[in-house]
Amino acid sequence: MQQKINIDSSIKFFISVIGIIAIVLTLKELSHIFIPFVIAYFLFFIFSPLNNFLARKWLPEAAIILIDILITGFVIWGIFKLIIDSFIHFTEGLPIYLNKLDRIISESAVSFGISDPNFTNFSIQNFIKSIDLSKIAGGLFESTFSFFGSVFFILFFFVFIVPGHKIIYEAIKRRYLKSDKTDRRSESLNYPDLNEGKIYLGEKSNKENNIKEEKLASAFNLITEQIQKYIITKIGLNLACGVAVTILLSLLGVDFPIVWGLFTFLFNFIPTIGSAASLVLPALMALVQFESVSFMLLVAVTMGSLQTLFFNLFEPAIIGRKLNLNPLLVLISLLIWGYIWGIVGMLLSVPLTAIIKIILNNSDSPNMKFISDLMSNE
Repeated sequence: MQQKINIDSSIKFFISVIGIIAIVLTLKELSHIFIPFVIAYFLFFIFSPLNNFLARKWLPEAAIILIDILITGFVIWGIFKLIIDSFIHFTEGLPIYLNKLDRIISESAVSFGISDPNFTNFSIQNFIKSIDLSKIAGGLFESTFSFFGSVFFILFFFVFIVPGHKIIYEAIKRRYLKSDKTDRRSESLNYPDLNEGKIYLGEKSNKENNIKEEKLASAFNLITEQIQKYIITKIGLNLACGVAVTILLSLLGVDFPIVWGLFTFLFNFIPTIGSAASLVLPALMALVQFESVSFMLLVAVTMGSLQTLFFNLFEPAIIGRKLNLNPLLVLISLLIWGYIWGIVGMLLSVPLTAIIKIILNNSDSPNMKFISDLMSNE
């Protein structure tokens, strides 16, 4: 005879907390494996509508994977080309701006009574000569090599995820649905006719399985939709902020407004650090171009207000509404996933949180439903 063991709710709570901590530490420790895998799975969800369309056209799976990889490579190449072209355009007038920056620093040092010749005769060219460029070049080469290595690792996972996703889905479905080979002998005793009882129980089991299968398929479809909604919304917000920055800097007369707008669009895919970089660079340009600290502060405050409006107010509210996530949860998830996976974790925090919410929402546990309700925006 099996004896049911009752565990106190507080013990269950602490066991759950320990389990969550163990999962977080595992994800953090094995980030070099989990990050490419998660990004590859996100790519699969992004390409899912296209892949389904191509599959309906009887295109072979190998050809579909090749098309996905070519599109991904083209997008990466396009982004790098935009960045490189912007830097080339910017560096054309760089010597003039560097000379003006030297004069600004020297005159500021004199006005503040600083007699140090390193400041009164400041030369950024001499400062650059004192830097060990070989180390910087080595670090840049290493970072570039690491980036392309990560891209290759992601595509390597992606090649196996496309055919393997169906197997994973079928395995989850077999585990999630009730087997038809259940023992109905004891239940059929309630019926006077054993065969009628078996038929009834079989129909009941099939009906329950159909409901669960629809629920499982709906959860997977919802995950795909949520990831696509997040990516489209994020691109739209970054693009809108980039256009607003371009227009604003054009009105203020700052040079290269399109370059700064492009940087705002690209850098703000990286939370916090990206926003700071896209703010500092045009502010420095305003200082060098107009040789006015007050004008530099005006540009910095105006751009900071724009980015705060878009990425601290609009983004949590819009993304929270579209993904049905509590805006407070969006900010908390940013910090938690940032701790686990750094900048990449911050970038993936919202869709990962949306997936967790979908999984919890499809659970039969009242506690999981409660947590899902707390995460919801409704």
